[in-house]
Amino acid sequence: MSRSHRNQEQQRLEAQSGGTEDWRLWGPYLSERAWGTVREDYSPHGSAWEYFDHDQARSRAYRWNEDGLGGICDADQRLCLAVSLWNGRDSILKERMFGLTGNQGNHGEDVKECFFYQDALPSHALLRFLYKYPQAPFPYTEIEAENRRRSRDEPGFGLLDTGVFADGRYWDVEVTYAKKTCSSILVRITAVNRGPDPAVLHVLPTLWFRNTWSWGGNAGQRPSIRCDGARGASWRVRADHPELGPYLLHGRQEAQCLFTENESNLERLFGVANPTAYVKDAFHRRVIDQHEQAVNPEQVGTKFAAWHELRCGPGEQAVVELVLAPPENTRPFAAFEATIQRRFREADAFYEELAPAARGEDALVLRRAMAGMIWCKQFYHFDVRRWLDGDLVPPPGDRRQGRNRAWEHLRAADVISMPDSWEYPWFAAWDLAYHCMVFAHLDVDFAKEQVELLLSHRYLHPNGQIPAYEWAFGDVNPPVHAVAALKVFRAERTQRGGGDLRWLRRVFHKLTLNYVWWLNRKDNDGLNVFEGGFMGLDNISVYDRSSPLPPGFSLKQADATGWMAMFALNMTAMALELAQEQAEYEDMAIQYYEQFLAIANAIAGHAGSGVSLWDPEDGFFKDLLTTPDGTCHRLDVYSYVGLIPLFACEIVEPEILERTPRFKRLLEEHAGGLFNGHAICACPVAVNARGERLLSLVDHTMLPHILRRLLSKEEFLAPHGLRGVSRMHASKADLGRLPGIGQALISYEPGESRSSLFGGNSNWRGPVWMPINYSILQALTKFHRYLGPNFTVRAPSLGQGELTLQEVVNRLAERLVGLFRRDGAGRVPGLPGDAPFQHDPHWRDLRLFHEYFHGESGLGLGASHQTGWTGLAALLIKRRSDLQGRKPEQA
Repeated sequence: MSRSHRNQEQQRLEAQSGGTEDWRLWGPYLSERAWGTVREDYSPHGSAWEYFDHDQARSRAYRWNEDGLGGICDADQRLCLAVSLWNGRDSILKERMFGLTGNQGNHGEDVKECFFYQDALPSHALLRFLYKYPQAPFPYTEIEAENRRRSRDEPGFGLLDTGVFADGRYWDVEVTYAKKTCSSILVRITAVNRGPDPAVLHVLPTLWFRNTWSWGGNAGQRPSIRCDGARGASWRVRADHPELGPYLLHGRQEAQCLFTENESNLERLFGVANPTAYVKDAFHRRVIDQHEQAVNPEQVGTKFAAWHELRCGPGEQAVVELVLAPPENTRPFAAFEATIQRRFREADAFYEELAPAARGEDALVLRRAMAGMIWCKQFYHFDVRRWLDGDLVPPPGDRRQGRNRAWEHLRAADVISMPDSWEYPWFAAWDLAYHCMVFAHLDVDFAKEQVELLLSHRYLHPNGQIPAYEWAFGDVNPPVHAVAALKVFRAERTQRGGGDLRWLRRVFHKLTLNYVWWLNRKDNDGLNVFEGGFMGLDNISVYDRSSPLPPGFSLKQADATGWMAMFALNMTAMALELAQEQAEYEDMAIQYYEQFLAIANAIAGHAGSGVSLWDPEDGFFKDLLTTPDGTCHRLDVYSYVGLIPLFACEIVEPEILERTPRFKRLLEEHAGGLFNGHAICACPVAVNARGERLLSLVDHTMLPHILRRLLSKEEFLAPHGLRGVSRMHASKADLGRLPGIGQALISYEPGESRSSLFGGNSNWRGPVWMPINYSILQALTKFHRYLGPNFTVRAPSLGQGELTLQEVVNRLAERLVGLFRRDGAGRVPGLPGDAPFQHDPHWRDLRLFHEYFHGESGLGLGASHQTGWTGLAALLIKRRSDLQGRKPEQA
């Protein structure tokens, strides 16, 4: 499509890509939580939640990252802007989201607030955030006490459960950011009194600098914010930073200007004298404690707030308007409303073009999901070597033997797509790969940068390992970076008419290092059967798979080995793409395909123990436990673990093979999946009607056995997707005793976890997880593409008669999207049945995108804003729109 025909947002993204305009300079990069993180933890024993808790956050300056309420900042988080609130009754100025720590919650940590990401454009030219603030005192103590009282068998106790929203006694506070230019940002804060009585709300838009000056080094220069004059009711402050330059914050409505320093209140925290009279919690003390001396009368500091007192009758609203811009903006409020309305229209056009056939509920869900993806972009800052050294404070004695000691090279100061802006305000490697699949359709350049980021020298370990997450960078996440790279490359090729081979080449080389790490570190016997540990699936196994077994015992994992087979095929596909331009890469395609065949050979039982991970009697992949005497024991578990080998499949087009004749000859040598005289995989003799070949672990004889379990409502098929563990384990939980493990139990738990394994805030033993569901749908789509409409299956739980795999995919996708749509009874399954979401007009268009979903009811569980990989629901809606428009998405 020519530039003249592209919508305004796409033109902004093209300008960003071309380097002519930096629309990403400002964005929603300010986390909802910076306390309780590993980065801020300088405790002797790594107790991050307790070392820096929510109560300290208002008084203690952060070292690495800032947080705020629905805030924004520049891409290096030097200058931050957010909203602070007080309802006249709370004991704490509301500057950040409250939630429980991993040790306080009966199901692990989670946020206890009601906030929603309503809208966003990938250039951040429009951002819209909604916060529901009770008019009663915020029930901090009640929430913590009740959750501590409850057992793991009871649900968590949240803000809605306290009754503080009864009779509509709350404020809707909506914050809209609309960029006039890359660096000129219009801000509108709208407060609506939803209650039956007049009420007062204190609104304090807050501007501050992240404290970099207290930590020495080149960042030691102190910036400043000072009063820059007033005209009538309006006011203006100037923020000067040695690197960012000057910015002015203009206020249209009359306010009391407050100034302090972003410095810790050492007296409150530790009982020692403060080096300055003006500290971080000054606005709390000035507004709530009425301590006038808390703020600087000289009207200068590194933290500023404009204190507005709003009075509204029932149903009335009040507005606060601001502009943050460089000094050259001489008429900041010119065309204020017109600009905001134009950005709303541009957002409508962008999303309508993204999914033209999406209407009604689908359009709403897609837009909310994409907004959550964009709002969960966060500035992430962590220099592990400095952290290990303790910065300016001597580190605890055991710091050098503790967490992340082997990752001194890791230096992060980047905007990264986070899983959840409160519960997971840090990157997770395999989550990020799925995020990139979504971002490939929103902003393909950002997706490319994200794929490449964790492969850069600042993140990738010298030994080739990709860091997992800050709680333990050395943990092992599934190797899904390669499939993400392929999805992003193919998405760009579709959008722009050509793929970026230079980018793919760089990614391929780094992924080769990671692949070799897997071969050397997770295949201890060198037999192409892998032991990845817990692999991000937390409690899915009969025991903690990251814990060592007794000497001589080993666990050969179906999921780790399946992921690696997928990885090998992904690398084969990338090498074939690169070989179209540079013939030298054909050798790499051959090398990776030979390795795939070797893995398939081992899985099939033709190498090593001689026992296949595929159980032919049950028609399912299973883990294999080997004892010191060489005896093998299959773990009779039916879970996602045994479905993951299905993901190892790739389609090769005839055009690719014509330009890689040696690779084509290799396929012919191994026709029928033959390797070392054995049939091991679905690499067939024949091609389909389009001349394509399918490279896959699973062949057409195995697939029906897997689908029989997958599509049975008594096993994996749930009303809203595919469960993590077969429902059969509700009655077959006891697997008996296993050598090296002991009593093996795997119960079906469709809701929240009953164990504290990995913190207990996630559960893979029965709920529906979007990323695995999405990967299953992707694999089945490829099988349909190869096998065609003549391959059908009986799936009584999905409908009468024989279904093609495409029909299976369509019906499964509808179940997944159904988590967020209103059903026939007008209810959204993913939201609580007795909550105002279901009936209140001020809640009914709101959506949450949870970490996972109850295997029976579909209720959302875990992190409530995990529009990272749960945002994949938007791609399912887009896929439906594309199919309706007769533009099937490339698998």
